[in-house]
Amino acid sequence: MPTCKIVADSSCDLTTFSGVDFAAAPLRIITAEKEYTDDQNLDTFAMVNHLLHYKGKSSTACPGPGDWLEAFGEAERIFCITITATLSGSYNAACTAKEIYEERHPDRKVFVFNSLTTGPEMKLVMELVRDRMAAGVDFDAICEEAVAYSQRTGLLFMLESIRNLANNGRVSPLAARAAGILGIRAVGRASDQGDLEMLDKSRGRDKALRALVVNLRKLGYRGGKLRIAHAFNPEAVEKLEEYLREEFGPVEPEVYPCGGLCSFYAEMGGILIGFEKE
Repeated sequence: MPTCKIVADSSCDLTTFSGVDFAAAPLRIITAEKEYTDDQNLDTFAMVNHLLHYKGKSSTACPGPGDWLEAFGEAERIFCITITATLSGSYNAACTAKEIYEERHPDRKVFVFNSLTTGPEMKLVMELVRDRMAAGVDFDAICEEAVAYSQRTGLLFMLESIRNLANNGRVSPLAARAAGILGIRAVGRASDQGDLEMLDKSRGRDKALRALVVNLRKLGYRGGKLRIAHAFNPEAVEKLEEYLREEFGPVEPEVYPCGGLCSFYAEMGGILIGFEKE
């Protein structure tokens, strides 16, 4: 039986993943004052707090092919999942690493999957792959099933600030300034093309949380799996869970903190939801 492994970039929010051989290739968050590596040693709260008060430019850097090769290790079958290629060069770097790895080891296989998303939606796909690996399903069949499953998952987010998105050219600086002045929370999703698509602009936390629930239903959620990652906002998540139960009944989301990369884009207070569609 070939040895199998799941590898992701650190936008998946995980540094460990139980039940399977796993490694994360770290992205980096860069400012004029400091550079952060998104790995198990990162103090995410200190980074987010620094960025909250930082006035200069900031950017991110994806893992290079060497980082991916290190993450591949010596596994014979590797499922590699990356952040959406519209936001990062991580996918292209992983593809380069795949070519190098398979040239070195012609009897091994690497499947590189552009998730078209980030964070908790990536985790849903990884969970499916892990479960199928544990069941002994053929590697190629697992890859096909993962791609099909990803068509039935989605990502919604609520951001209390969109400054870092503006700094990185994802939204207009004018929109970011206006949102900050007016106290507007942005609610959006990962589109089918892997872009960030804004759906609602809500003034106040509770209105934004209710907008998340409304858009979950619009996008096809009916009570399946939910994975919620947040950037130091447990109070808002608790309120969100209340609204979810009102709308969908006894749902039991898995809640955990954002990693470094997702915290950078979500900023302090942001929430990301990975969900299954009907």
